[in-house]
Amino acid sequence: MTTRLNPITTPRHELRAEKARRNKEAALAAFIGKKAEIDEMLARLQALSDDHFNCAPDEAGWAMVGTLEHYASLLRRITDSAFGEGEHAR
Repeated sequence: MTTRLNPITTPRHELRAEKARRNKEAALAAFIGKKAEIDEMLARLQALSDDHFNCAPDEAGWAMVGTLEHYASLLRRITDSAFGEGEHAR
């Protein structure tokens, strides 16, 4: 159970410190939640890739190549941003 400080009797520096602590906890929880969301998406993409994107190799055609190029371009935007490459080069 979290005890809230009384703003009338608690010094301002203690109130600010408590607010900062709660803010940091909330940010950490949000970070962990977003990381879990990304991890789930990556696992689903890996499983789809392992299954050749639901396309039997002998049935692959130019339409599927175009679809994979589209996926690759979207992922490239993400990796460029994450690693400071391409248009996000530092």
